[in-house]
Amino acid sequence: MRDLTSFKDFIGNSENRTIILTIISAIFLLISWLGLLKGILPFDPALISIVISGTPILLEAAKGLITSFDLKANVLVSIALIASVVIGEYFAAGEIAVIMMIGEILEDHTVRKAQESVKKLIQLAPPVARIRTTDGEKEISIQEVKTNDIILVKPGESIPVDGVIVKGHTSINQSIITGESMPVDKTVSDEVFVGTLNQLGVVEVKATKVGEDTSLAKLIRLVKEAENKKAPVVRITDRVATIIVPMAILASIVTYFLTYDIIRVVTILVVFCPCALVLATPTAIMAGIGNASRKGILIKSGEALEKVGQIDTIAFDKTGTITKGKPEVIDVIPLTQEHGEEEILRWAAAAEKFSEHPIGKAIYTKARERSLDADDPHEFKIELGQGVMALINNKRVLVGNQKLIKRNGIELTQEQSSLIRSHENQGKTVLMVARENSIIGLLTIADKVKDNVPETIHQLKGMVGEILLLTGDNKDTAGSIARQVGIDEVYYEQLPNDKVKVIEGQLKDNKKVAMVGDGINDAPALAISHVGVSMGALGADVAIETADIALMSDDIGKIPELINLSGKVLGTINVNIVVPILINCTAILLAAFGIIGPVAGALIHNAGSVLVVANSSRLITYNGKSKPSKKVRDLHVQPLSKVRR
Repeated sequence: MRDLTSFKDFIGNSENRTIILTIISAIFLLISWLGLLKGILPFDPALISIVISGTPILLEAAKGLITSFDLKANVLVSIALIASVVIGEYFAAGEIAVIMMIGEILEDHTVRKAQESVKKLIQLAPPVARIRTTDGEKEISIQEVKTNDIILVKPGESIPVDGVIVKGHTSINQSIITGESMPVDKTVSDEVFVGTLNQLGVVEVKATKVGEDTSLAKLIRLVKEAENKKAPVVRITDRVATIIVPMAILASIVTYFLTYDIIRVVTILVVFCPCALVLATPTAIMAGIGNASRKGILIKSGEALEKVGQIDTIAFDKTGTITKGKPEVIDVIPLTQEHGEEEILRWAAAAEKFSEHPIGKAIYTKARERSLDADDPHEFKIELGQGVMALINNKRVLVGNQKLIKRNGIELTQEQSSLIRSHENQGKTVLMVARENSIIGLLTIADKVKDNVPETIHQLKGMVGEILLLTGDNKDTAGSIARQVGIDEVYYEQLPNDKVKVIEGQLKDNKKVAMVGDGINDAPALAISHVGVSMGALGADVAIETADIALMSDDIGKIPELINLSGKVLGTINVNIVVPILINCTAILLAAFGIIGPVAGALIHNAGSVLVVANSSRLITYNGKSKPSKKVRDLHVQPLSKVRR
């Protein structure tokens, strides 16, 4: 019973049904060619192929002509089919129909795209919320939450609504909405967003926006609207067909009035049939997609691969794309001669040993990387938004920002303040490490740039016109990262809708924009852009599903390879179109002089199809890597041409 259900589901899929019918059609065509049922059937078996594979072509051609007078390739095929059947050349007609259907199957297979992005977004909102009532805590469906309800959110839970904290303090990872690389400390009166993750303390949140008014609901609408705004790409086959169809009809008419030979006319129509043309794009696209998949590049459609070759502008998200997406200790700076780097890091790691804050974890991880042992603190206290206080070996240790240091009676010298400002202007978070009543050193924390990004950006500048950086981070952080990697145009403090507006502005200027990102907040921009590229390893599911292309690693060095591959694919498609047309033109002359008939004409023009497949197969082994530049310019001193909010 289960097997029967599975079979019904398989047959119910339109693509599977088309494949099965085309196979059946091809079998009957082969039987006709071999003459296996000659004398058994009262008709040529090729007629079955014509009915099965030719009917959809005829219906689509008729629909296009009647509704919009659209001269696509299937119009010429339909004319050739009808003419071949009229004069009894059933094999030639069946051959044309089967090859056309094979081309359609290949093309349909390459253009299927995942449509799960909105579903993934909806799943981010927790299904239930824990509210405060006069009778105590109560779990209710998220649909039942009303404005001004007080919601209790515990550590590790997602916030179910947009709201304001009315009790408690915590650290919240809100990168899915804002794209900020660091968790944000929140306390009473601070705003929080649905779907963001509460990392530390228990908080009570008053709901200010529920249902369709939440930031997540708006994000869903942005993705839907952006996908709907995408203009369809006209197939190369159909563009060429608008020229070929009138030429074929004209050539047939001229030949008939010169020779009055209907066989020659049908032969010209058969030879003119764009079977090789139909295979030109999908075979090259499939080979290109197969090549890319082995390199860890998932291309979801043939359109996407074609469009990559057209891009002249690339917009990068920062966190997880340009940078590694997690805080790291960058500098350990001693402020006294008595305390070296290892001692400062050991004291700081001991103080942060039990911290759940990402910055605290980064400090402890750095100490472990250097094989430093960190003692357990006897006392440990988190000062939200400031740092930690700990008692280690009977000594008080502070690790935190200037607020924590000053609140505990420790004054900074002018030289120390200047040093801190210098690092903060580079987009780093600076923590002071104090033991007892004196500061012994500084730690700088930042989301580190990936190793190969500067070289990749340098390569891309030789391939496209403009490169942009779009980030939710502040001006200093955004500018610092841009200077490190060599990006000149920066947009900072960008929320999802802001990124969409930037992309829309570029598109209005007739730019072909590729958006590269990894976060949920990037999904609308990925959807609206000419080509959306998501970073697969660190990327959110929604970003991967919304994008046209997903890199299955976090290596943006794959992007130059992708652009080179797309260019190679487009070049292959052009060759696939030109060579068969030259073959067909030769065959047309032979047909016009009566040297070949319909069947011979069909076989000759199918030689073009064989050449197309052979040429496309070369893409499977294409390397596509750019040669590394001999000298990368000093990226750290490049001025920013545009810094915008």
